[in-house]
Amino acid sequence: MTGAARLVPGRPAAARAWEASDPYAAALRSGRGPLFLRRTDGWLLPLDVERWCARADAVDLEVLDRCEGAVLDVGCGPGRLVAELAARGRTVLGIDVSEAAVDRTLRTGGHSLRRSVFEPLPGEGRWGTVLLMDGNVGIGGDPRALLARVAALLAPGGLLIAETAPVEVDERAHVQVVDVPDGHAASGAPFPWARIGTRALLRHAGGTDWRNAVQWTSGERRFVALRSSSRPASRSAEPPNSTAVISSQRARKPSADSAATDR
Repeated sequence: MTGAARLVPGRPAAARAWEASDPYAAALRSGRGPLFLRRTDGWLLPLDVERWCARADAVDLEVLDRCEGAVLDVGCGPGRLVAELAARGRTVLGIDVSEAAVDRTLRTGGHSLRRSVFEPLPGEGRWGTVLLMDGNVGIGGDPRALLARVAALLAPGGLLIAETAPVEVDERAHVQVVDVPDGHAASGAPFPWARIGTRALLRHAGGTDWRNAVQWTSGERRFVALRSSSRPASRSAEPPNSTAVISSQRARKPSADSAATDR
């Protein structure tokens, strides 16, 4: 997206902020950074745009090998994971609030919708796996709310695979997307985000229907897999009317709630 972003009434603040981020869209379209999340106190978190825009790497492939049933990639970005799963013949859908992200996902051969995870989605309650990669466990700045939403998307016994922070942290902050360290090029209002380590994620999932499946480290990246309940997974986790969902991704300039090609 270029220029002023279309702000959708009723969308979460984080979704509207991502849509308004010109540096983010520009980075996805060029395939390179620099790009940062900047806290209001000036602290910077570098974003690995080049890795996101490349093909799935060996660590990504390990994650994808663990996926079960139909896969929903939340905050799919430029779509490397969606494209890889699609190339394997898997049923997969990416969602992202950024039009630039959806566009790039479609160009790589994946299927994507311009949608927030907190909006109505296809196949609710029937997905076999939900992915929260590349820090997306921080979406919305409220891990418990995000976990509850993911549980509603999954089939009984479905799998959440989340990439956690490489350090043990449990942090809430308001951030902006910037492409220069001093942050003067920020576009859009600050939005809520969280950084969550493995122990913190397990703590937030405790006392709910989630149960810990496995946790692992690969390279410098950390992951947790959680199951939504102890009930057996449904035999089919395909989203209803999946053919219509996939074919709808072709629109190049969608309305706010329609399919698009992007991160």
